[in-house]
Amino acid sequence: MTITEVREEYLEAPLMDHENGSRPRRIALFVEPSPFSYVSGYKNRFQNFIRYLREMGDEVMVVTTHEGVPQEFYGAQLIGSRSFPCPWYQNVPLSLALSPRIISAVSQFKPDIIHASSPGIMVFGALAIAKLLSVPIVMSYHTHVPVYIPRYTFSWLVKPMWWVLKFLHRAADLTLVPSAAIARDLQAQKVTEANRIRLWKKGVDSQSFHPRNRSHEMRLRLSNGEPEKLLIIHVGRIGVEKSLDFLKSVMDRLPEARIAFIGDGPYREELEKLFTGMPAVFTGMLQGDELSQAYASGDVFVMPSESETLGQVVSEAMSSGIPVVGARAGGIPDIIPADQEGKTGFLFNPGDIDDCMSKLVPLLQNKELRGTIGRAAREEMEKYDWKAATETIRNEQYNDAIMFWRKKRTGPLRWLMECLFPAPED
Repeated sequence: MTITEVREEYLEAPLMDHENGSRPRRIALFVEPSPFSYVSGYKNRFQNFIRYLREMGDEVMVVTTHEGVPQEFYGAQLIGSRSFPCPWYQNVPLSLALSPRIISAVSQFKPDIIHASSPGIMVFGALAIAKLLSVPIVMSYHTHVPVYIPRYTFSWLVKPMWWVLKFLHRAADLTLVPSAAIARDLQAQKVTEANRIRLWKKGVDSQSFHPRNRSHEMRLRLSNGEPEKLLIIHVGRIGVEKSLDFLKSVMDRLPEARIAFIGDGPYREELEKLFTGMPAVFTGMLQGDELSQAYASGDVFVMPSESETLGQVVSEAMSSGIPVVGARAGGIPDIIPADQEGKTGFLFNPGDIDDCMSKLVPLLQNKELRGTIGRAAREEMEKYDWKAATETIRNEQYNDAIMFWRKKRTGPLRWLMECLFPAPED
């Protein structure tokens, strides 16, 4: 079976009978950075995951970086671990989460399964605790670090990063990915066996992100007082890996349009300088009702990033009834597949300004077309909800992880020896 066939059968199909999948479990989540304070594509994913696990009767412990941990979240047990800034990305807090306090708390919790976000530093702590307690571990892959590395540091570090990912995910009992494109990348690099990869199905909060949130006051703010002008919006972390400089070339060709960047990040200051003298608004971080209004108050959402593991903001824009023009890269084609192009959204070849403009300009020039695409996008996103995605993980994929764990169950000492003296690759 070839890599390009990446195994839709593996991604979608459970391997065992799940008639007992509804039994309440004790689930320990290790999430880095925090899904409560760090704004990223997986914030809504994990918050909704925790919510629905609790509603389904599971006991949930969340170990995460210490800043911004709430007093209460749907009755989950929350533990903050002292963190430090990532050397190459100061806004990202990291933590090993391997202190005696945390080991003791997780041990007393007696988890049936441990689920850790990857890659990062905390996933190493989660793996060590899982092996120490002899508990199955699932890792969900959220940040495509090998793609980011050349943007932030030395390109020669890409290969060692793949080695690190192989170490982690081969030790995991199951790997969850947000898109088929990422599954193909991991399989191409032989990060783990294909039958140990599963798709974490997409979801969107279609009530929070809704066309009814369109707001004249927000449009005034985003357009810098010119609401009658065509308005392009982008929502997300402002990092160099997001290819946001591409939007400067877009705006150079659209002198009558306006653009608003909703979000923050280490590249913001440089991007603001790049857009000096241009009709661009930088709002900084928006949350809650303001974020919902920002999505719904634009005319077109443009996503130039080539490194998205999924692109949650694309789903949220579509749910808000706003047509999307996105790069045909990473996980974005999972949201706007080939058979839906031109119906629920548009894709362009990454970095190709002419291709991008060929999709964007007709939308900007035709209000009726924007409405048609926006309504179709909204209708498509209404099919996906976080509760169904959580049920699949809880009742199927966790069971598969437990099955794999039982087959290869090893004690901490044997696992350490296997790490030190791995079997040769095929």
